[in-house]
Amino acid sequence: MARHPRPKKPAHKRPEKAAPISREPRQAVASAGRQEPRKGGEVHQGVQMVTVDEDAAGQRVDNFLLAQLRGVPKSIIYRVVRKGEVRVNKGRVKPDTRLKQGDQVRIPPVIRKEKAPQVAPGNRVQGVMEQAVVFENEQMLVVNKPSGIAVHGGSGLSFGLIEVLRSARPEARFLELVHRLDRDTSGLVMVAKKRSALRFLQDELRQKRIQKTYHALVAGDWSQEIRKVDAPLLRYEMPNGERRVKVDEGGKASLTTFRCLRRFAGYSLVEASPVTGRTHQIRVHCAFEGHPIAGDDKYMDDVSLKAFRGAGGQRLMLHARALEFRLPDSGEALKLEAPYDEAFEQMLRLLEARNRNQ
Repeated sequence: MARHPRPKKPAHKRPEKAAPISREPRQAVASAGRQEPRKGGEVHQGVQMVTVDEDAAGQRVDNFLLAQLRGVPKSIIYRVVRKGEVRVNKGRVKPDTRLKQGDQVRIPPVIRKEKAPQVAPGNRVQGVMEQAVVFENEQMLVVNKPSGIAVHGGSGLSFGLIEVLRSARPEARFLELVHRLDRDTSGLVMVAKKRSALRFLQDELRQKRIQKTYHALVAGDWSQEIRKVDAPLLRYEMPNGERRVKVDEGGKASLTTFRCLRRFAGYSLVEASPVTGRTHQIRVHCAFEGHPIAGDDKYMDDVSLKAFRGAGGQRLMLHARALEFRLPDSGEALKLEAPYDEAFEQMLRLLEARNRNQ
């Protein structure tokens, strides 16, 4: 009887070894400087190694970090410095440590809110602002700012002068305002193109070595005896949240010198030079003397404002006419003057015509 071969048993496969369990903590790791999107509109900023350049030299660590980590709350920045997570040349630092050119700054991972897309300034407004540049060199530029444009965005504004300039000059590594003008005030504004220039010009302002001259059309017949107004100014908030300024003994010392240039029927053109630099200083000092600036919807009474509008007034009649200052680096003295815009010029022509007809 023939024997049948027994069926071979299937080969037994050994189970594959499980992958070793990682003992590393489970956390998001980003390459240096890389931003990883997270839920809830947050962005994870990985470790950054930044070399301090000439423009950043001399800056405090906290201010340097605020510029590098825009949108990150100050409390977080001071916390990471205090915990030693921020290193300069591999060493711990304090918030007020001054940086030197060539320093290596380690910026630790942080999480910040992702900014909503900003409305970019159009080509037309970029062109207007570029044409308004009255002086420029490698250190700075000066712009004859139009009335109605803020110097920077915020408070419901998508952009201002500085954002327009940055948009028009994407290659510019550094553009910062040296000082400010009210939104409705026209005239000369200085913008630094290097941090060293910014520090120099702001120090010149603090030392009162920069001469600012404004022209203002004010209501009434300005007396030649009013040559200066020395009245302290206090900032306060209206019930609706609007911020204003008033003369008050509890305010900060404020001084403006004045000179009457021309008189018209019901108005005067004056030259104002602020010795101090308080918010709304010229506007409040003029109103304090009983001569509010024409078109000033904050400090001019309603009857006078309505009369000015009825006469064809279209804007606040305050213009930053001239600047006298020393140039950064060279120290060369420079004086710049800015012409009035069409609305300002038109109002003066109208008042001159009225004078001739009287």
